[in-house]
This record gives sequence, structure tokens and C-alpha cells, in this order.
Amino acid sequence: MVAISGLVSISFRSLEVAQVIALAQQAGLGSIEWGGDVHVPPGDVETAQRVAAATAKAGLTVSAYGSYYRVGVSETADEPLRFADVLASARALGAPWIRVWAGRGGSAQADAAAWAAVVADSKRIADLAGAAGIRIAYEYHGGTLTDSNDSAQRLLDAVDHPQVYSYWQPPNRQDVDYCLAGLQALLDRKRLANLHVFHWTFEPEQIRHPLAAGAEPWSRYLAAIAAADPETERCYSLEFIRGDDAAQCCEDAATLSAWLAGKA
Repeated sequence: MVAISGLVSISFRSLEVAQVIALAQQAGLGSIEWGGDVHVPPGDVETAQRVAAATAKAGLTVSAYGSYYRVGVSETADEPLRFADVLASARALGAPWIRVWAGRGGSAQADAAAWAAVVADSKRIADLAGAAGIRIAYEYHGGTLTDSNDSAQRLLDAVDHPQVYSYWQPPNRQDVDYCLAGLQALLDRKRLANLHVFHWTFEPEQIRHPLAAGAEPWSRYLAAIAAADPETERCYSLEFIRGDDAAQCCEDAATLSAWLAGKA
């Protein structure tokens, strides 16, 4: 399994870019997914160039540009987010992926028009990104058309574009078998991009745990990836760290690195 450990910058929104980079170095991580809400605003090419240079100088790679572009929605909103601005920042950042959100609203509430808008816009932005050598990946997330295993596959089927993939993270409030089935479906169709890595439970409220507490489910997820697609390079990025704490980030990074090295 070709794996690069990483950090999602939005896990530490309160930190400056230099502090996020220093934390990633301290934790022994290899990459950063830079978020578009705070650290690398869409359309601010100068900032993206500075962040790219600082990341490279630190010996880290940029795993992706984590945008908040909602496919089929953002350019028609009252305060539109233009994909051209998202793409400009991703290019300046040197990001190989742009993470996007599959619409606004869950699949159970989405009507035919909402589906059509997401599908059409996905193809449009994939063409634009592809011309720049960048791929598109949906956030695998509630409140969007990737909020269930079936809906995520339905969307990928409908879009059917070589530049469109999906991120993956364990869906909230689902058992391990359900989570594994969704991951396996992405692997089977060769549409898995990078992963967001964390461990939560719901008792009934959300509780964040040290990543080491998730060893059992994550061992199954990583084994599935290693068995199905051992040659593709992917970034496994820490997100939603307990207490938003730097020391916990370093502890989780050590856990993740051990898992990726097959030492867990």
C-alpha cells in the first residue's frame, strides 16, 4: 500500500499557515490538505503561491485543495463561489486534487433538478480541472449526495467522468460493516481518492477519541485498500483531532504512521 500520512489544515483553523506546517513537521507527517475557508482563500493566488512554497520548503507535499465549492449550487448562490477562483488557487498551490461538496442537502431530500444540477456541474468542473492536470474528489459527507453508500455510487455512475473521484471517511453513526461496504464499492470501481482519518463514537452525542482507539475498524479499512489496490498512492490525512490539541495530533500521527507501515 503506497500511503502518505497527512493533516487536514482545517483541523487547526486558529493556527497560522506557518504554525500548521510546523505542527505537521513535529508530528512527522508528510503532507497537508490546505483548506479554502481560512488558510488558502479561493482566488487569492498570491497566498496560494506563498503557502505552496512554504510547504515545499518544509519538505512536505500538498495533498489537495480542500475547497468549499458545492457542486451545482455555489455559482448560483446569493454570494457565489466561482469554480474559476477555486481552480486558480488549486493550481497556484500545486494541488493534485480539489475536494468539493456534492450539492447542498441530503440525498433523501434531493429532487430530480438537484441531482441534474450536481451531475452537470460535476462534468463541467471536471473538464476545467482536468485541463489543468487536477482531479476532482467529492467529500464523503452527510448533507450532500454522498451521504450514503448507495447515493455516492449513484452519483459516480451518473457523472461517469474520468477526472471525478471520491474521498472517503467513515460515515457517522454507521457500523463497521456498512462503512467497509462503501469503501469497498469505491475501490471496486477505482474511484477512491484520498482518505480523512479520525475515530468518533456517538453515545448518543459525538465523542472524539485518540486515533489508537479506532485500531479495530481502521485495520479492516486499511486491509481492504491494501488487498484491492496496493499500487495507488493515497494520502491519509488526520482530521477532527480530540480537543483540537497539538499533542493529540502528534500522538495520532504516530499511530497513523505505524498503521501505514503495517506495524499495528
